[in-house]
Amino acid sequence: MKGLNLGSEGDSIAQEHEGSSKYFLLAKGDGSEVILQTIKQDKQFYVYPGEEADTMEFFYILEGQCSYKGDKGNIVLGQGDYFYTHYLQETVYFSTLTDVKLLWHTTKPAFHLISHRIRKLENIIKRVEEKDNYTFKHSGRVQKYCLMIARMLKIPKDKLEDLYFAAAFHDIGKIHTPEEILNKPGRLTAEEFEIVKRHCYDGYVMVKDLYYNNISDIILQHHERLDGSGYPYGIKEDEILFEAKIIGVADTFDAMTSDRPYRKGLPAEVAMDELKRLSGIHYDAELVRLFEQVLIADGILKPEEKRPSL
Repeated sequence: MKGLNLGSEGDSIAQEHEGSSKYFLLAKGDGSEVILQTIKQDKQFYVYPGEEADTMEFFYILEGQCSYKGDKGNIVLGQGDYFYTHYLQETVYFSTLTDVKLLWHTTKPAFHLISHRIRKLENIIKRVEEKDNYTFKHSGRVQKYCLMIARMLKIPKDKLEDLYFAAAFHDIGKIHTPEEILNKPGRLTAEEFEIVKRHCYDGYVMVKDLYYNNISDIILQHHERLDGSGYPYGIKEDEILFEAKIIGVADTFDAMTSDRPYRKGLPAEVAMDELKRLSGIHYDAELVRLFEQVLIADGILKPEEKRPSL
């Protein structure tokens, strides 16, 4: 039945092993996750404040016993007991008295924080930006711009989560692009540009087995354009994923305002004028309009009536 997902014992979306704990991602959706965590006896584990203050985390003890040293002494929790945090102010520590099995529900994604695969991809992105000195921290800026646009649009939590990771990893395929091409102090030849264009597909392959549903396709499409002039496949308009359109706007703006071997970065006003010139041709017009608004709100752009005439 549509909307119903069934699972059997031992099934999971993803698994991780870290020290004395094993983590099984059982379900995810609407920004929430359900994780099964197993912890060995005589180990300490902790619950720390979430990245966002309103994160709620609920832990139900399926098997075993653990203890918590509270204000009123040592408290033992066992099978059927539970604890949860909301607006947690400081880290809370527990000790396992036996092997423990916890069912963990969190209202904000947490599995990526313990994912070795995610950490490996993050390290590759760092290596990409070390190879290409002129786009240092480019992925982080693009991610920031994308989330600024997404919050204006109030997109669903699942799509926001996919956008968050797709923006972070959109250029990961450049790890296979030769350094001499990335840092060439002049315009690329047609052959060199064909090599650069491969990063979309290479990135797609590198992330396609992640448990985030659509980020491989978003990465594949982030250089596609509304009129079919993009790459790698020249798809058009509604064939392009909405998240890829958002990254396309943010990525282009950051590329134009960043220094390159053959030119200095453009002023933000000039880059925005270029996005607006191609609005509805290469880039979604509403996204460009919203992006201009968020850049003004963030102080990166001045309101149009206050900009100097060129």
